[in-house]
Amino acid sequence: MHWIDWLIIIAYLVYVVYDGVRRSEKTHEIEGYFLANRTLPWWAVGLSVMATQLSAITMVGTTGQGATDGLRFVQFYFGLPLAMIVLSVTVVPFFHRARVFTAYEYLERRFDAKTRAFTSLLFLLSRGMSCGVIISAPAVILSIMLGWSLPVAVLLIGAPAALYTMIGGVQAVTWTDVKQMVLIVLGLVAVLAALISGLPGEVSLTGALDLAGATGRLQAFDFSFDLTETYTFWSGLLGGFFLMLSYFGADQSQVQRYLTARSENEARSSLLMSAFWKIPLQALVLIVGVLVFVFYLFTPQPMLFNPVHEQRVRESDRAEDYRGIEREFAAALSDRRAAALAYLAADAAEADGTSEAERRFVTANANVADLRDRATDVVRAVTGDPTYRDVNYIFPTFVLGHLPVGLVGLLVAAIMAAAMSSISAELNSLSTATVIDFYRRHFRPGATDRHYLAVSKLATGFWGAFACLVAVYATTLGSLIEVVNRFGSFFYGSILGVFILAILTRRATGHGAFAGLLAGMVSVAAVATFRPDISFLWHNVVGAGVVVIVGLTVSAALRARS
Repeated sequence: MHWIDWLIIIAYLVYVVYDGVRRSEKTHEIEGYFLANRTLPWWAVGLSVMATQLSAITMVGTTGQGATDGLRFVQFYFGLPLAMIVLSVTVVPFFHRARVFTAYEYLERRFDAKTRAFTSLLFLLSRGMSCGVIISAPAVILSIMLGWSLPVAVLLIGAPAALYTMIGGVQAVTWTDVKQMVLIVLGLVAVLAALISGLPGEVSLTGALDLAGATGRLQAFDFSFDLTETYTFWSGLLGGFFLMLSYFGADQSQVQRYLTARSENEARSSLLMSAFWKIPLQALVLIVGVLVFVFYLFTPQPMLFNPVHEQRVRESDRAEDYRGIEREFAAALSDRRAAALAYLAADAAEADGTSEAERRFVTANANVADLRDRATDVVRAVTGDPTYRDVNYIFPTFVLGHLPVGLVGLLVAAIMAAAMSSISAELNSLSTATVIDFYRRHFRPGATDRHYLAVSKLATGFWGAFACLVAVYATTLGSLIEVVNRFGSFFYGSILGVFILAILTRRATGHGAFAGLLAGMVSVAAVATFRPDISFLWHNVVGAGVVVIVGLTVSAALRARS
């Protein structure tokens, strides 16, 4: 990278740490540290909510998903607007009036201490692992860019975020998120402009979209009802609805965001901001990925986007096999480029051979994809990793190899901003749940605010270290945007089911809710183990449904017995 790019990145890192330290002046009490004394404006809370969701996984994993799979992933969010409306009417006023620090505090008031502790523990596990996945996304870029080991890159991302979160609390998290959100959107718009201007002179934006459409990458809707298919209209609307209900209604990392708002109405407005803007923003990220695919139709692309694994293959006993595939791949890229230009020429002339030209292009593109699959199989054989995919390396390779000086630094800073906004929010919520739900509740209930603040900073450091350990492992699990949602979906449905019992039913008891929570987790684990073909999005529906049914059944049985 050029020294100008380094200067941009270093200036950004110094600024976010400085801004976090500066905002620590208002965090001498635990309500100020955890909830900003409930004084933040709705627009700042709303941008913080969106920044927490728009992690570096979105910038890296979702763009890679768009390049390989097109717009289908946007269906994942179809349940979000409906979930936000439901939560704005139900959960937001409920938690604001309860005056709680964590969502799980209410569960003890409604049920008992064991249900609160178990639910909070599930949150800590799920969010701690997800935070690790969030760190791993920008670490992938640094490991490629600098040739560093992945653990060193992970520390470079995780340490600054943990530092300003430890010092500044939720004030630092929220206001840094606002600035980072601006940087992220600016970076996305800049790379979109660079992609469009980087197309060959004979290829218009309309032509580029025609090429993407010919390969199915502009197909945003799939109305088939198939439980084994992850991205369909129904899995996004139903499974996504339950996932978003749980994430925004029962996950402390999100509940804590709108608990900082000045009023109930402002908290409601902050959620509705995501309801209206999340899907368009996600579509923008996917469009960037789609245009990266089109860009590589006319610019030679690597057969594998992960240079580390490629080097391992070249040094292995399968090197000759790999070189043979590579020779075929170079020829296939040339054929695909020629077929793409022929298709655009036929389409522009409205010639009779347009459909035949399209067929040749689609066949040529499928041949390139098939050769990449063969190369991937070689990597899996050499590394012994059956889950290996390089989708997370596509966008970083484009950024570092094809963007001009200055824009590279801006994009890397934007990816780091996306990572840090999510990491800081996660660490702050993990610290809050650890101190409020466990330390203050069970170990030191009568300590001073100064003592709790010291413990919360230690908890932030602990969870930061835990997330860094997870991050080193997460990059081997496939598309990071899918990994983080698989982690969450394993827990989210069951947690949501407990809150449904707590808020929407009066017949549920503490023992019934606890039994339902156990049954929900066991049922999700059983589905994941014995029916791995069923999409993880449906785990949310299974978990919530089992918790409610078992919880009400056990509660009724115990009530009848007593």
